[in-house]
Amino acid sequence: MKAVVYDSREKLVVRDVRIPRLNENEVLIKVVNTGFCGSDHSMIESRSLKDGIIIGHEVSGTVADMGARVTGTSVGDRVIIRPTYCGKCRECRMGKPYLCQVDRRTIGLGDFPGGFAEYLKVDPRMLIPIPEGVDSQNGALAEAFAASLHGIRCSAKEGGSALVIGGGSIGLALVRLLKIMGFGPIALSEPVEKKRTLAISLGADMVVDPFNENLILRVMDETDGAGFDTVFECSGLGESVQMAVNAAANGGTICVVSIIMRNIEIMPVTLNFKEVWLTGSYSNTHAENIQCLKWMSEGKIDGRPLITDHISLNDLPLVYKERIDTGRAIKVMLKIGEEF
Repeated sequence: MKAVVYDSREKLVVRDVRIPRLNENEVLIKVVNTGFCGSDHSMIESRSLKDGIIIGHEVSGTVADMGARVTGTSVGDRVIIRPTYCGKCRECRMGKPYLCQVDRRTIGLGDFPGGFAEYLKVDPRMLIPIPEGVDSQNGALAEAFAASLHGIRCSAKEGGSALVIGGGSIGLALVRLLKIMGFGPIALSEPVEKKRTLAISLGADMVVDPFNENLILRVMDETDGAGFDTVFECSGLGESVQMAVNAAANGGTICVVSIIMRNIEIMPVTLNFKEVWLTGSYSNTHAENIQCLKWMSEGKIDGRPLITDHISLNDLPLVYKERIDTGRAIKVMLKIGEEF
């Protein structure tokens, strides 16, 4: 089968690899769509991957085959794929199964090869059915929306004003979810005009170009000097964390949703004087994916406007260099199998 693998010299290359062989407790998935996630970019640029690894975890596909002991699924089922968890360890009992250290099995950056390939194999517990009315592209985008939903839940806020810093796919998904969940007013800080325009269509009440406007002055003007109840950092820029603290209201919350893989500086006294809560979010739960798929089936979410590049596996290495690594793409979606 064809796959895109990591290469320490070229970053991504197309290779022919063997179709995964199943044991009696595994399922073979024919990949239909795979989205390129910001965390994929972070891992590639960290140079921490082994040559030959297949990444990619935002996958929609169909069941192609299964081992003899697999039950509860059928060939042809339409599915997305999320990690397993034990349900019994400290982290699972805390309601954080995505941090499970006992029975966590994942694709892409775990023990199974990922979705930048024509086929992959998984544990059947990783399968989440795609409901009727949800196409394969939205199915592959459900994880990105679930990551955004998880950020909202980590903030422990159920409403109020919200600022999103960074208009990539996660930031824009956050704007949409905040609108659905009744937050407001909702603002986005993003230097790219196309992303600001898309944010307005998704439900943003205010957009700011931080390269040509003073974000904090604009925030104070729009909020009568109060700041925002909740600020979500989605840009991946270290300096944006302090900016988020500055933009937050007294007693507000800042949630770092982006994955920043380097040390940054903040001024702790701003935490003291404002008594804000600074937290982060990581991954998402099966329940959050199921909720986002439900909203998709109800027509409340359509992630396809986020897709700026609809490409083949063969195109990915070049698109990575020219569109992903340069920050020009919002969401790159791979068409690998026959879409539904």
